[in-house]
Amino acid sequence: MTKTVITSDKAPAAIGTYSQAIKAGNTVYMSGQIPLDPKTMELVEGFEAQTVQVFENLKSVAEAAGGSFKDIVKLNIFLTDLSHFATVNEVMGRYFQQPYPARAAIGVAALPKGAQVEMDAILVIE
Repeated sequence: MTKTVITSDKAPAAIGTYSQAIKAGNTVYMSGQIPLDPKTMELVEGFEAQTVQVFENLKSVAEAAGGSFKDIVKLNIFLTDLSHFATVNEVMGRYFQQPYPARAAIGVAALPKGAQVEMDAILVIE
C-alpha cells in the first residue's frame, strides 16, 4: 500500500510528529485540527469562532487531498465543554448537507494549546 502525505499551506502546519493528512488508496485520514489561524499559528478567540476555524482548516486539508466536505464519511469532534454541542451543530450545518457524515462528539479534559474544540475526519474520494 502506498501512503501519500497531504499538506496545505492554508491550514496550520503540523505542530508535532504527524502529517496533516495521509491518503491511502481513495481514503484520506485527516489529523486533528485545532482552531489555529494558519497565518499566525495562534488560537482564534471565542467558541463559535474556534469551531469555524477548525472547519476551515479541515476544508483546506480536504481540498489539498482533492476532496471536499461531501467526501467526509466520518467526523470526530472533541470538546472541552459539552455544553457547546448546540453551537457545533449550528456551525456544522453551514458546512455540510445531507447525507451527513457519521460522527462522534467526545468530551475531553483538555486539548492542545488550550483549544476548546478539535476535529479529525476520514474522507473517501471517488
